[in-house]
Amino acid sequence: MKYKRVLLKLSGESLMGDKQYGIDSERVAQYASDIRDVYKKGLQIAIVIGGGNIFRGLSAEKSGMDRVQADYMGMLATVINSMALQDALEKVGMKTRLMTAIKMEQICEPFIRRRAVRHLEKGRIVIFGAGTGNPYFTTDTAASLRAIEIQADAVLKGTRVDGIYTADPEKDPLATRYNEITFQEVYDKGLNVMDLTAITLCQENKLPIIVFDMNKAGNFMRVADGEPLGTLVTG
Repeated sequence: MKYKRVLLKLSGESLMGDKQYGIDSERVAQYASDIRDVYKKGLQIAIVIGGGNIFRGLSAEKSGMDRVQADYMGMLATVINSMALQDALEKVGMKTRLMTAIKMEQICEPFIRRRAVRHLEKGRIVIFGAGTGNPYFTTDTAASLRAIEIQADAVLKGTRVDGIYTADPEKDPLATRYNEITFQEVYDKGLNVMDLTAITLCQENKLPIIVFDMNKAGNFMRVADGEPLGTLVTG
């Protein structure tokens, strides 16, 4: 494999499958199968999942809810998604650990960097839940931060589209995809890749990001093996 250790970032919306909200068990099972196949090639895998399929703090703030309260609710939504993926991974024979930035001793471990790295070295798939544990930070930022902390080789962002486009490809049929783009170009063009805090963290720590379509079975394997799939953000 091209990488030794990666952080896979999944959006909460990706877990919905064809549903309008919630968790599609078939989609989660497909993800678990793809992750298992890559794991069996010897790759160390950490995962961060968003919570937008259950609750989104920014949307709640717009409707009048206190932003801090809404963000904490969003963090809890990421834990629900993390538990669903953990269950699916264990059903296909994977050993996992769920670690969260908010203490929930009955269901998971608190995030401790050295312990997380040790779990990875022992061959466990580590899922990081509850974002950074702080309001005003997205799960994109949590993914970048955790990837840097565990010294991952790359952030692999699995989405519903096959890369970064000049515009939203679901809305603009003339949008074209970038095969490779720099962090500075992301800033300059105002592209919606990850939030700017996450992009800045990756840029300052020279951590590449690859955006790809996770919904197509086998794509995670192709990206992890170094195939030029999706869009690479580097430089």
